[in-house]
Amino acid sequence: MIFVKKWLLIVMFSLPLATFAQDTLINKLDSLTRKKDSAGKQINNINPAAYNNTTELDFKSYFILLGSSLKQEFTKPFHMTKKDWRNFGIFTGGAAAVYFFGDKPIQQAALRLRNRNTAINNVSKYVTNFGGLYEGYTLVGLASYGLIFKNKKIVTTTLLATQSYITAGALESVLKYLTGETRPSYYPAGVEAKPRFLGPFSKTSKSASGKNEYSSFPSGHTTVAFAAATVFASEYRDKPVVPIIAYSAATLIGVSRITENKHWATDVLAGAAVGFLSGKQVVNNYHRYAKIKTSEKKKNSVSFMLHFNYDHLEPGLVYHFR
Repeated sequence: MIFVKKWLLIVMFSLPLATFAQDTLINKLDSLTRKKDSAGKQINNINPAAYNNTTELDFKSYFILLGSSLKQEFTKPFHMTKKDWRNFGIFTGGAAAVYFFGDKPIQQAALRLRNRNTAINNVSKYVTNFGGLYEGYTLVGLASYGLIFKNKKIVTTTLLATQSYITAGALESVLKYLTGETRPSYYPAGVEAKPRFLGPFSKTSKSASGKNEYSSFPSGHTTVAFAAATVFASEYRDKPVVPIIAYSAATLIGVSRITENKHWATDVLAGAAVGFLSGKQVVNNYHRYAKIKTSEKKKNSVSFMLHFNYDHLEPGLVYHFR
């Protein structure tokens, strides 16, 4: 996907920048030595008051967090727990069942439905764009709203969504290269389409019509859609309507990739999983950062106090050292 390749240029510069700008913060953020996994259960403070001048992201901290998230994403297989491997095995088994028994019939049914229904055809083409360029416009719009109305939580959440977008997109692009799966549109008319994993260096960049395309597994549109949706759903889980809207939109984008004959069902499932885990990891990484910054603020601060002593008030200052 072209938009993912553009994001990868940002990633290439963000990693060395994070290394250059890093201090002890990036070591504190590295959750790989902690008992709790970066994408696992973590209690995060999503109260609007928690998003303030102390915890806001600036240019330096944004790229430190991005570099930390990328590191954790790509080194995850080397730090998986028994529970992680169990969940991975369950998901892989389910995806394999869909691959062998569901991909072809689902693709054929989706094409028949789209070809017979003009409304579905038109809606599908519109919805699928929100997993690409339109999603970028949406994030810019949300960030602008937050800046105009001085809502730090919206601004921070949108910045985290871009981190999740980049992180998930980078991982998805590597998986595409490694798998080299043929898309449904790879096959010419009259030839039965079937998913095939050709591996690295495979020539799957041309469709039957001669257009440039990329490997099918996983679905990039679905990946980044769920990556951004998971961030908003996690940061606004106290407002049930937000997760419902976020995940519904991401699901529709995934379904549209099947009806547009661009992806198989397993591509969409894998993309949703990669996006979800990336979103959770980015959110948890930020909240660890917020705790660190809040703790530093408290440890090195000045407070004013009044003490009543012998019928009169005595003012005083208290300085907290690190």
